[in-house]
Amino acid sequence: MNDSRPSSLAAVRADIWLWAARMYKTRSLAKQAIDGGKVDINGAGCKPAKTLHVGDRVRLTRGEERLELEVLALSEQRGPASVAQTLYRETEASLRAREQMREQRRLSGEGLNHPASRPNKQERRELRRLKEFP
Repeated sequence: MNDSRPSSLAAVRADIWLWAARMYKTRSLAKQAIDGGKVDINGAGCKPAKTLHVGDRVRLTRGEERLELEVLALSEQRGPASVAQTLYRETEASLRAREQMREQRRLSGEGLNHPASRPNKQERRELRRLKEFP
């Protein structure tokens, strides 16, 4: 009976569903995100034991990403990614916003924080002194 397909459950805990839908790697990370206020269900904050139903709207923040999802199916088991993707549908507004943020990061060169030039001899000595100082 180790079937990883979504079953016909009436309700599932929010932390279990987030874990099963592969939004977070572990249940404890899902619980921490919920407790930290990074997950809203139907426009309101929630607790890890809050029950999710088909049709609920979940808004979550994962690092820089902000996702708005609609719950399509419920599952208490974490299965393959292909099965997890059938548990939810991301809203069009959320997809557009994430794509816009991705394009903005690409154009701005964020994450490529290179100095204008290599340090000269004096700057290298200063860096060494700073690193050696306890």
